[in-house]
Amino acid sequence: MKLIGFRLKRGNETLPGAHLFIRSRISSKSAQRVLSRAMSALGGDPTFIHSEGRCAAELDFNLVARLHGPGSTCNPYRINQLISLCARSGDLDAGVQLHCAVVKLGFVSNVYICSALVSMYGKCCRVDCAQKLFDEMPQRNAVSWNSLSFGYIQIRCPEVGVGLFLEMMQGGVSPTPFGISSVLVGCVQLEDAELGAQIQGLSIKYGFSWNSVVATGLVDMYAKCLKVKESRKVFDQMPERNLITWTAMVTGYAQNRLPFEAITVFREMRRLGFESNYVTYNSLLSSFCGSVNLNHCKQIHSQIIGQGLESNRYIQATLLSVYSDCDARKEDFHSICSGVSSWDQISVNAAIAGFSRLECSEEALNYFCTMRRNGLKADLFTLASILRAIGLITALEAGKQTHALVFKAGCASNVHVQNALVSMYTRCGLINEGKSVFTAMIQRDLVSWNSLLSGFAYHGYGQEVIRLFEQMRNMGIQPDKTTILSLLSACSHVGLLEKGLEYLQLLRGLDFYESLTPEHCASIVDLFGRAGHLQEAETFISSMPMQPGPSIYKSLISACKVHGNTEIAMRTTGRLLEMYPDDPGTYALLSSSLAKRGFWGEAAGVRKLMQGKGVQKKPGSSWIESDKAGLNLVKH
Repeated sequence: MKLIGFRLKRGNETLPGAHLFIRSRISSKSAQRVLSRAMSALGGDPTFIHSEGRCAAELDFNLVARLHGPGSTCNPYRINQLISLCARSGDLDAGVQLHCAVVKLGFVSNVYICSALVSMYGKCCRVDCAQKLFDEMPQRNAVSWNSLSFGYIQIRCPEVGVGLFLEMMQGGVSPTPFGISSVLVGCVQLEDAELGAQIQGLSIKYGFSWNSVVATGLVDMYAKCLKVKESRKVFDQMPERNLITWTAMVTGYAQNRLPFEAITVFREMRRLGFESNYVTYNSLLSSFCGSVNLNHCKQIHSQIIGQGLESNRYIQATLLSVYSDCDARKEDFHSICSGVSSWDQISVNAAIAGFSRLECSEEALNYFCTMRRNGLKADLFTLASILRAIGLITALEAGKQTHALVFKAGCASNVHVQNALVSMYTRCGLINEGKSVFTAMIQRDLVSWNSLLSGFAYHGYGQEVIRLFEQMRNMGIQPDKTTILSLLSACSHVGLLEKGLEYLQLLRGLDFYESLTPEHCASIVDLFGRAGHLQEAETFISSMPMQPGPSIYKSLISACKVHGNTEIAMRTTGRLLEMYPDDPGTYALLSSSLAKRGFWGEAAGVRKLMQGKGVQKKPGSSWIESDKAGLNLVKH
């Protein structure tokens, strides 16, 4: 049997999202298995049709003949059940065979069977077939319209899906809860909360506002459109909530990076006796980010173990991502990796990305090599993560090989992979190669600009950083914290104090100034220090909105060493030792500063004090790449 290609049109206009149907022959063994087993149900036990798990068993090539052969007890109800079974199992080939049987048996005018076929084609992502069948239907009901609308929304053509829903309303067909919930998904895809609010008004008009499916859809729609307050308002007004509703609210808070609120809803859900599933835990875990949430992550992890869900592969992948996002210790992350029962594409990607974030590049490369040996293909997520790990240890040869793999995998035009390539090449010192990748990019986002800026700043190309930033500003691209950090670092390295102070004033006018990181503050102190403005640097530290970290104090001590200001160096060292008495770098810096000023006795005293407290300076280390041994970590 052949199905001939066509294009979907309404009037003279080709419908968006309507794909050309390719000629196909039905020879799928899975289709034959589904329908063969279903045949026994036509003359026997109809309860089989409700058992999806048993639908693929023996083979039989004679289904269509048996459907209208002698002794067949088939009727529209049972055929409808079979079509629904194909829709649930996603078996298009079996569904097409049933469609043929429907035509031969003369059921093409049956609105229920045709609606089921429209739904089947839509759920199998063949909306072109669904549209053709829908256009040929002599009668249509709400199920027909809803099925076609949902089919378009499922293939991410929300304009067409929502348009069909409105056309149905204009035709006088009343909506159903399923139809409204489908259109709410379309509102999410359109990122149109205003349209969603209108659909909410429609649901109130037809008395569906507190239907659990519709209300849960509203909670989800508002949260995904970044209207968390409206989402919570619908949630609070619901007379009854099920597990899906609670999970939708937890997910809404997680997607909006509100971990405290997500935990509060989760605890309330547990208090009311709802048992969490893996979806709830995945959503809750994904809200955690940063070291401040590491304890929360561990608490939820313990509940997962208590509930026996630690072997779920989705939870395992999420735990790998979240522990690295929360800056877990390397040992803790290794422990999570050892608990993964079965490695697949998702879990390996999460492990590689996690080791990359934790700056454990050697482990990331080991997992990447193991992944390749086991036959798992590298996708854009794998490549972006491994390129970052390679850039951290400047393993240029490995980077070039990965770049070749990028072309082989067909990811050369992906913006995330291109950003990782720019960052890798510039960190490895190949500035021109990084610029070449950047110039060749068709589309650039803020990360693209930051990758090149950071590479220039890392190698001290201050003027290039300033030139590139001014180009950004002229194009109307708004900087973020990473952009400003690169700027301050570049100005500091080349001694452009006035330019750096100018950018500092720009920074104060941005929304995120109050949430500056210690890295920003250390760069500002370094900027003052390198220019010899040690008093200003000390004043800035005193006025910081956060507790200064070791890197900030050390930056000032290093500047004092360069400019020979022993007084500020001693004062700053005293503060640093009060906070971090076991930090070997502080003793080494102070001893070096005193020795440079000729205070050899005092410098020796600092060294002796360091030995008396048992504080030892860790040896430095470098990655060395050789043809024979590959990558080696050499301590010195």
